Amino acid sequence: MILKKELGKNIQNLRKAKKLTQEKFAELIGIDPKNVSKIENGLNYPSSETISAIASALGVEIYELFVFNSIPIEEMKKEIINSLGNEKNILHLYKSLKGF
Repeated sequence: MILKKELGKNIQNLRKAKKLTQEKFAELIGIDPKNVSKIENGLNYPSSETISAIASALGVEIYELFVFNSIPIEEMKKEIINSLGNEKNILHLYKSLKGF
């Protein structure tokens, strides 16, 4: 999927701009460094909790992780909705976005 790859590239670029290694970044967001690699290479979607932690560690708003110029907005919406998977993830992401 295009979204996974674009999201991964954005995360990787932001991480490198902060001069963080994958290991240090993984420690900051509470996941295994192998999972950071899989996310950055577009192989896995991060969970909603991990997305929140990623945005926090990188000093950006969650929406900034999903700002791409190369993906049509409708395709992006479908992929985001499909990646959330269940109501718990949707609720967590909503609360993170609203600052609850």
